[in-house]
Amino acid sequence: MSDDEITAAALADPDNPPLNAEELARIDAARRVRAVRMRSGLSQTEFARAFHINVARLRDLEQGRTRADSALLAYLAVIDEAPDTVRRALRSAG
Repeated sequence: MSDDEITAAALADPDNPPLNAEELARIDAARRVRAVRMRSGLSQTEFARAFHINVARLRDLEQGRTRADSALLAYLAVIDEAPDTVRRALRSAG
């Protein structure tokens, strides 16, 4: 099969419709959230506790059931870059 035939067959498959833009964005956000947590070396529960994120929300984000807003994505970027600084700030705000 050519690439065009493969694409046409995939698009015609009612059991496997192509993802829409919202679904792709949710998957991308889920990957980013999970990647930050994995780099931290913490479990979902440990990460959620350490950085004051609701563990159910974290699970939903990582599984693509919900999408992170821009503020949470920014917070995760800071955690990824300077986790000890975030921990200190959270302890100080305590």
